[in-house]
Amino acid sequence: MNSLPFAKENLYFQSVAGKLYHHPDGFVRLAWSSERFSLEAMKAFYEQVLALLITSNTRKILSEHGNRAPLPAQAQEWLTQNWIPRAMAQARTRHCAIVEGENPLHRLSTQSVVVGAPTSFVFQRFSTLQAAQKWLVGVAV
Repeated sequence: MNSLPFAKENLYFQSVAGKLYHHPDGFVRLAWSSERFSLEAMKAFYEQVLALLITSNTRKILSEHGNRAPLPAQAQEWLTQNWIPRAMAQARTRHCAIVEGENPLHRLSTQSVVVGAPTSFVFQRFSTLQAAQKWLVGVAV
């Protein structure tokens, strides 16, 4: 993988859940950890994502799932019923590129979030970071 397009990113936050970056091409990138983490750690990570979206006036997300463990049902529900609606209202976020995880069960939990989210929140799924970035850069907000 050519990581040069991501060399210009700025690390904003890091925790057991992963790393959060701001990319100058107008999106935030969530690089999820392969470590197990609690629901509270996931929520805290997403609160940092929302803070970065708001403070940077960025409206697009690139979520790199990698080897992240599948999200439990409670986490999926919190994302679709709480966090995504708040991100839409507070940061006017509407687009999320997902770089698929390797675990088939993880892909199923991702599909549950995609299906359960508000219909005006647009998800696109990709197999590479470069394809996800290309799509996000082309999305007009």
